[in-house]
Amino acid sequence: MSKSSAQYSQYPQHHPHDHGRAFQRRPAAAVAAAIPLPATDDAYTIVHHGKQVRLGPVVFWIVVGTVVLLGLWSAATATYFAFRDDVLTRLIARQAEMQYAYEDRIAELRAKVDRTTSRQLLDQEQFDQKLDQIMKRQTALESRATALGAMPDVTGSIPRSAPQRGDAGQSSTQGTSKPSPISDTVIFVAPPDREARLESRAPTVATAPTSQFAKNQGFDNVLVRLTSSLDQVERRQMAALSAVEDGMDSRMRRMRGVVSDLGLNLANLEAAVPRSAMGGPFVPVKLTGNAGPFEKQLSRINTTRAEMDRLNRTLALVPYRKPVIGEVEFTSGFGVRSDPFLGRPAMHTGLDFRAATGDPVRATAYGKVVSAGWSGGYGRMIEVDHGNGLSTRYGHLSEISVKVGEIVKIGQVVGLVGSTGRSTGPHLHYETRIDGEAVDPQKFLRAGVRLSAG
Repeated sequence: MSKSSAQYSQYPQHHPHDHGRAFQRRPAAAVAAAIPLPATDDAYTIVHHGKQVRLGPVVFWIVVGTVVLLGLWSAATATYFAFRDDVLTRLIARQAEMQYAYEDRIAELRAKVDRTTSRQLLDQEQFDQKLDQIMKRQTALESRATALGAMPDVTGSIPRSAPQRGDAGQSSTQGTSKPSPISDTVIFVAPPDREARLESRAPTVATAPTSQFAKNQGFDNVLVRLTSSLDQVERRQMAALSAVEDGMDSRMRRMRGVVSDLGLNLANLEAAVPRSAMGGPFVPVKLTGNAGPFEKQLSRINTTRAEMDRLNRTLALVPYRKPVIGEVEFTSGFGVRSDPFLGRPAMHTGLDFRAATGDPVRATAYGKVVSAGWSGGYGRMIEVDHGNGLSTRYGHLSEISVKVGEIVKIGQVVGLVGSTGRSTGPHLHYETRIDGEAVDPQKFLRAGVRLSAG
C-alpha cells in the first residue's frame, strides 16, 4: 500500500551513474505511460498478489475503527471472564436453578396429581365402607324384623289360627280381641309395626358406577337418607320390642296374681303339669360380647317368654274358662238359696248356666275324667280332676261324650246340656272344687276375665 503524493516530475532526473552517458530525450508517449498522473484526492491502495484495491479514507478508517473496537471488546471480555470467574459461575448456577425449579414444579404437579388420586381413592374407600355398614345394618334390621315377626304366641292357652297379614290393621283398631266362647284369655297381638321393613333398599346405590364418583355429594346425601331411614326403622323395632316386653311383663304379673288370688300353690300346680315328650342337651343361654341393646332386650323377652310358656301350661290346669258358648247368664248363683222343690233354704254348691237342651258343654281346663254317669240329684254328671286338688263337675247333662280315665283338653266337648236329675228345666250345673270342697266358680271366672284384660 502506498500513497500517491503527486511529486512526480515531467522531466527525467539526473542519476549519478549516468555520468558520462549521453543525454537522450525519451519519447513523450513513453514518459506519459511510465509516469502516473497525479490524483485529485488522498486514497489508500491495498495490494495483494499484484492486485490493487483503492479505499477512500472514510471507509478505511471505519474498517480500522471496527477492527480495533472488536479487538478491544474481545480483549475486555476475555480479561473480564478470566479475572471474574464468579460471573460465569452465577450464570451456570442460574441456569441450574432454573432447571431445578422446573423439575421441582414438575414434581409438585405430580405430587398434586397423586394426592388428588389418593384422595379420590380414599373417598371411594370411605364411601364403600359406609355403604357396606349400611348394608350390614339393613341385614341386621331385617333379621330383627324377622325375629319379631316369628315370636310365637304364648299368652293364650287355646291355640288359634295365625291372623292373616291383611287382618293386622283390623286387629290393631279393635284393640283387645274378644274372648273365645270357652277361654276368656286374650291372645296378645304385637303392634302392627313389629313387621316393619326397610323403606329404602341400599342396593339401589350399591350398583352405581365408579366413573360417577364426581357426584360424591349426591352419594353422601343418599347415604344420609338411608341412615335416617334405618334409624327410623330401628326406633320402630325397639318400640315394638319394648311393647312386647311390657306386655309380657304385665301378663306375667297378672298370671301370678291370679294364682295367688285363687289361693293356689304355684309350685304344686307346676308339679302337677303333665310332662310332654321333650328332651335334648342342656345349653345355657348366653349373649355374645358385642351384643347390642336390641339383642339384650330380645334375650330378656325370650327368657320371659319361656317363663310365660311354663305359666300357661300351669294355668291350663286351672278352670277359669266358661263351660258353655255365648253370653253368660246365671239362673242361680253359688251359696245359700231357696230350694226350688222344697222352698226351704239350702246350699247351692255351683252355678246354673242358662242353656238350651243339646248345647255343647266344654271342659274348662286340662284334666282327667274320674266320673261319667248317673249321680243322684246331678242326673247325668261328669267330674274332671285337674290335679293339685282341683276338680270340676258338670251336671244335669242329657248326654255324656267322654268316659272314665279319658284325658280331656281345654274346650273339648264332654257332654250336652239337659235337665236330668233334680232339675226344673234345661240348664248346666257347674261346680269347681278344691280338695273336695266346693268353691264359688265365679272366683275362677273373674280370674279368667282378669287374664283376658291383657
